[in-house]
Amino acid sequence: MAEPDFPTVTQYASPDLIEAIVYRGHRPGDDPRWSESGAPDHASYARWCSHICGMACLRMALLRRDGHAPSLFDLLDGARAYGAYTEDADTAAIRGLIYAPFAAYARAEHGLTAEVHGRLPAGRLAELLDAGQVVTASVHKEIRRPDRPAPGRGGHLVLVTGHQNGTVRFRNPSGHAPATRDAELPLDVFATFYAERGIALG
Repeated sequence: MAEPDFPTVTQYASPDLIEAIVYRGHRPGDDPRWSESGAPDHASYARWCSHICGMACLRMALLRRDGHAPSLFDLLDGARAYGAYTEDADTAAIRGLIYAPFAAYARAEHGLTAEVHGRLPAGRLAELLDAGQVVTASVHKEIRRPDRPAPGRGGHLVLVTGHQNGTVRFRNPSGHAPATRDAELPLDVFATFYAERGIALG
């Protein structure tokens, strides 16, 4: 089942800068539209924008359901309050998205069903989609260049929104071009980037 009218949300405020950010060394925080993310200040945006693919996925799900949604950084604040992100006391490194507390946040604060799947083979995605859910799926970030061999699996989140005739459709918060932000791939190609884990939202 396909969902062609799903909204697209990027984790970076300026979609047209993503290609430069991910492939040409442009600093992620140097974004003239940073305030549109809801960040309280530029420093916060610069620190977090590379870590909020999961918040972009959640925002897309809420926009699809309600027609409106909190900003990315409002969602981030809520998720952090539930422990979905942590920061190392010594290095200040960010760890997240942590699935269980994120699912608890989505259920309690946004009224979504949210089920963590620590083992979710690609073949089961269609089953969840047909049941009216979408899936925040862990993939390698280089899924935006699927013509190249997958360098790994996992580490980045996309929102799987539909399937049809052996393909899956998904929204990629760090897609570097329109066709990679609203993308469709054969399931077997998707599977080479996919870590077989995620969160089903309904």
